[in-house]
Amino acid sequence: MTEKATNPGKSKIRLQVFMAQCGIGSRRKCEEYIREEKIRVNGRIITTPGFKVSQTDIVYFEKQRIIPVKEKIYIALYKPAGYLCSHTDQFKRPLAEELFKNIVKQRLFHVGRLDYLSSGLIFFTNDGEFAYHITHPSFEIQKEYIVKTRKKISESLLIKYQQGLRIENKTYLLKEFQYITPFKVKLTIAEGQNREIRRVFRYFNIPVKGIHRVRIGIVELSPLQPGEFRHLSRKEVTWFFQEKNDKTGKMSV
Repeated sequence: MTEKATNPGKSKIRLQVFMAQCGIGSRRKCEEYIREEKIRVNGRIITTPGFKVSQTDIVYFEKQRIIPVKEKIYIALYKPAGYLCSHTDQFKRPLAEELFKNIVKQRLFHVGRLDYLSSGLIFFTNDGEFAYHITHPSFEIQKEYIVKTRKKISESLLIKYQQGLRIENKTYLLKEFQYITPFKVKLTIAEGQNREIRRVFRYFNIPVKGIHRVRIGIVELSPLQPGEFRHLSRKEVTWFFQEKNDKTGKMSV
């Protein structure tokens, strides 16, 4: 049975917000789960993200009852290439979460993603609001990448990327770039859509050799080594929740 009606009442919040508070994912990811009919409220499947629930409602994600998390966790991981950002994989490839699951017992989800062949900094958390602040375009949280290619990268290509590229009905926009060598460049992106860098370079017929993320907001990958992780500091976490912060990623004092 599918429920699409609104749920009136006092002290209620939107279902996707409640799910985010339960550590299921960011608000946008939770909206996907709702539309995929993976959520039941008081025994009924809900397909409307705007549906409202209270603390007394019984909510299930797939076959598991969910409740708001008591301890929020924020991890910065150095994901090596060859690890997948997922909870499962039908091909049995290594999962990024396996690098810390023996130490961190809570169920965490990745914030955004790095594809299987890319490496570098990625966050894991059980705080959906934290993920929302990092991934939603309106917050303009900058991500910095080192990109290596098999062909020379022209300045005109990157200038076009800065001006905005329309590829397959999606717009990609580069904030800044810095040449390291003719085959290696540092790129700064404010949004970072799924496989954006690979799609842009493929559009210009430039094979990508490697993508390595070195910064998200104020958090630098260094000095982590491949496979290592650390907990974010309170100051780092707080920075991402600020309405006005330095978009360059410099910590304000």
